[in-house]
Amino acid sequence: MPPSSDGFSRAVAHINALEVSSGGSTFVHRLHPLAKMTATAVYVVVVISFGRYEIGPLMPFFFYPAILTPLSETPCGTIFRRLLPAVPFALFGGMGNVYFDRTAMAAIGGFAVTGGAISFASIMIKTLLSVWAILLLASTTGMPDLSRQLASLGVPDVIVLQFIMTYRYLSVLVGETGRMYRAYILRSAGARGVRMRDMGTFVGTLLLRSIDRAERVYAAMKCRGFSGSYRAGGRKKFSAADLIFLFAVIGPAIFFRCWR
Repeated sequence: MPPSSDGFSRAVAHINALEVSSGGSTFVHRLHPLAKMTATAVYVVVVISFGRYEIGPLMPFFFYPAILTPLSETPCGTIFRRLLPAVPFALFGGMGNVYFDRTAMAAIGGFAVTGGAISFASIMIKTLLSVWAILLLASTTGMPDLSRQLASLGVPDVIVLQFIMTYRYLSVLVGETGRMYRAYILRSAGARGVRMRDMGTFVGTLLLRSIDRAERVYAAMKCRGFSGSYRAGGRKKFSAADLIFLFAVIGPAIFFRCWR
């Protein structure tokens, strides 16, 4: 089925859902952004450090997202919708292992379990845990806070600006695509989507409109004193709760990594 204008509207709503969720007032939302970024980075690195045939040792790592999701009051539906786009990448990446690695590693109910099947399951679990943790970081920490912490860590301004501008105007791009699609359908009787012969023109027009919008945005920023550098603003101080959170996440993660 071709996308409809309502579909583009829902896409914009989904893009903004995490930003809306980041404005909550729970204990997790009030934690220092650097504490959450550090905990997430360590958690993800530890998760992906496991071997290709290790599945059981990954099970305890569900503790972090499973506990943090209800504590932050993050809607499970939002997390699920955000997880779906990552599934095909892990799926196609793991299917190759199933085909090439056919060495029998175990037997369940008389059926041989190959190394490829085990590594496929390991890839899927690692993807689920890593993306889930990153989504929780985004849903509990606003994009300005994340950008401010990246700048405070010495990340070049050009990278920070690209990061925040891409996220901020992604919904604008999707909305512009929806308006172009609606206009195309109204002018193409019986069309159920953008025809292949018109796809080049459609994408090219979208590129030109995006460049024009970007130039207007840049001119508006220059009129407001933009000089090319990212201004981080005030910085929040670490508290005892932030340190407790760090130890509560990093400690078990390292323990479960070292102890099987």
